[in-house]
Amino acid sequence: MMEVLRDPEFWVAVGTAIFLAILVWKRVPQMTANSLDARAAAIAREIEEAHRLRSEAEAILAQYKQKQAAAETEAQAILAEARAEAERFASEARTATSAQIARRAKQAEEKIAQAEAHALADIRAAAADAAIAAAERLITERLDETASSDLVKRALAEIPGRLQ
Repeated sequence: MMEVLRDPEFWVAVGTAIFLAILVWKRVPQMTANSLDARAAAIAREIEEAHRLRSEAEAILAQYKQKQAAAETEAQAILAEARAEAERFASEARTATSAQIARRAKQAEEKIAQAEAHALADIRAAAADAAIAAAERLITERLDETASSDLVKRALAEIPGRLQ
């Protein structure tokens, strides 16, 4: 047995056994297991929190996608309404412009007709003045005293018939 006490491997085995006994006596494996269990629980809580946050993020993302789709739909509706309103304004403007052109054309035609009537009246007046002047000249050239008194007598005779 003495030989065994001189063997270094024996002492390494004894030291290892004592070390393991101290570890067991001080409950190091239990502390390590508790520490690992606590770490595993913390990791499980973190994973659970990550899943919860992910589900919340997915819900928020779905809400934003829904809001974006609604906003795009609303924008399309606003755009369609704006196009329709612009077309309506353009149509009204074309109608108003056509009506204004027609009114101005009618006014121009009326002014032309008035100018023609005025010109005809001026021509008739000038023709009447010229006829009166020509008649005066002819009467003064051809009328003598006897013809003048015959004319006056005839005119006086026609007056009672014309007055009735």
